[in-house]
Amino acid sequence: MRRGEIVDDLREFIGPMTPFLEIGANAGHSSYMLANQYGAEGFALDISEDSLRYGIALRERWQLEKSPMLVAGDALHLPFKDNSLRMVVAFQMLSQFMDIESVFLEVKRVLQPGGIFFFAEEPMRRLLTARLYRCPYYDTMKPWERKLSDWGLLGFLVKDVIGAHQEESFGIRQNHRMDLGDWHRLIKKHFDDQRYKLFVPEHGWAETLVKKIAIQLDPNKSEWRAARLMGGTLGAICRKAGEAPVQTGPVQYDKLLRCPDCGGDMARNESHAICCSSCSYEAPWKDGVYNLLPSHDKRELYPGERNDIIDFSLPSHEKHLGHGWYDIEGVYGNKFRWIGARASAWLENVKGGEQRLRLRGFAPEPIFQASPRPVVEVFVNGLPLKAWPLDRNGLFALETNLPAAPRYELEIRVSPVWRAPNDTRELSVNFGMLRLIPFEA
Repeated sequence: MRRGEIVDDLREFIGPMTPFLEIGANAGHSSYMLANQYGAEGFALDISEDSLRYGIALRERWQLEKSPMLVAGDALHLPFKDNSLRMVVAFQMLSQFMDIESVFLEVKRVLQPGGIFFFAEEPMRRLLTARLYRCPYYDTMKPWERKLSDWGLLGFLVKDVIGAHQEESFGIRQNHRMDLGDWHRLIKKHFDDQRYKLFVPEHGWAETLVKKIAIQLDPNKSEWRAARLMGGTLGAICRKAGEAPVQTGPVQYDKLLRCPDCGGDMARNESHAICCSSCSYEAPWKDGVYNLLPSHDKRELYPGERNDIIDFSLPSHEKHLGHGWYDIEGVYGNKFRWIGARASAWLENVKGGEQRLRLRGFAPEPIFQASPRPVVEVFVNGLPLKAWPLDRNGLFALETNLPAAPRYELEIRVSPVWRAPNDTRELSVNFGMLRLIPFEA
């Protein structure tokens, strides 16, 4: 709704929106909005096929008539020709890149002259804070943290965006170095004109008061000074230099694409796969999504059945499991299995040499009611490897190096255990993926 309000408010500045591309689309909520509410045609791109397929389920639930073309791809290597798109949109994703300018350069490459880059919900670094520590999301805050948050005082104490540390613990990178001035300089460097929407926090009486004072002290009585002091989130609509061409006729989607491997032209074949005319690259239409990642990334991120990965979204994962696993739960790629006090599994070293183990899972709130510091411990080939105390409930990603071995027999031990109402199972945490990743020195 907020994104639609920005579009409505700056509709004249935005102009035509076809063809559009949403990068980091997740389930594609905003792309479906652009297609159904504004009649635009275009693409929803995300690195996760599963997220895009979940968007298909949402579209059916919401009974939407129009859909964007769904593409799994990389925002730093967009599978689109130069000057091919009228508008690129991005929400809550630029701050997940350590080099945000690299995304700007790629967006500018694919935009037509006069094209629009619309991004929003990006964090602005807060100047008015003691930067004492990193704080989790509200639902996992301690009681005193929640009280300070309700009063609007917590933001004046924390180092960066609330919840960033939690996301990083799950492997999601966060770049919160950009204040409002940094964003403005980056936009002015790459775009010819721009409009801003600032969303300065007002959590409780303290932030409301400071924001009001900052606006009164601003020479133009705008929110600019408040945003510099208190941070918040930025929305920006940026226009590329040049005159926009007029879009005529329906969008020929495959004509806008370029090969992720060699940059050649792409076209659909009789089986609806998108193929490169210059090399052997081919992207079949699989359950509503085209995967247009570069081949080396596709092999790593979508390896299929491999003995060094236990992906609970794939049926083949069952052959890797030993004792202690409960039935599979979840939907799409978010499938998982609960365990009790212990469970076993195996992974094979298919690449050779030293490896690194990654365990991706979820710790529920009841385990912290049973113990303030639950522990996940891993034994490998009969020997203790590492124990991780868990600080807060929610998603986690645990990693540690492994010695070279042809095969790794894993035993995971978790304490304490707990029981859910009307459930006879003894539970601790659940896991969605166990895998080997490159060794880190």
